[in-house]
Amino acid sequence: MATKEHGQIVETPTEARQAEPGPSVLALLTVSTGLAILVLGILWFMFLR
Repeated sequence: MATKEHGQIVETPTEARQAEPGPSVLALLTVSTGLAILVLGILWFMFLR
């Protein structure tokens, strides 16, 4: 657990790295992947068909 020393929070490296990627990370990944597929599909239909 984090402790306070001299007004600063002190954590071990393991404690400092522990973070949970929330649902916003998953939503961003999903939307950006879907958008990339859509753009590549449009380009394929325009130029390679």
